[in-house]
Amino acid sequence: QVQLVESGGGLVQPGGSLRLSCAASGSIFSIYVMGWYRQAPGKQRELVAAITSGGNTNYKDSVKGRFTISRDNAKNTVYLQMNSLKPEDTAVYYCNGDRLATMEGLYREVWGQGTLVTVSS
Repeated sequence: QVQLVESGGGLVQPGGSLRLSCAASGSIFSIYVMGWYRQAPGKQRELVAAITSGGNTNYKDSVKGRFTISRDNAKNTVYLQMNSLKPEDTAVYYCNGDRLATMEGLYREVWGQGTLVTVSS
């Protein structure tokens, strides 16, 4: 069974940094898009950053210049380096994989379980 497992969340002070990781497990040949979404209490889930298998990226405007998304295709792992964190970045962050080619077939979309990021003094 294909799964996405996130790690790296936690409590950090404003201006600090965190690095999130998400590893896809299973007999996976390729993943078209890997991305990070977040959901704050009482708000809708929103896209933070995404990256294609070819390295093209897309960011939410409010995180540009502060966050960097990257991936290791050989390891089917995506990272989110978060710098200059602000209280408004506090949310549960979810990893997403779109169009996963596996030994079993093509998966349309897979979500991770989420990891909590809290930015507070």
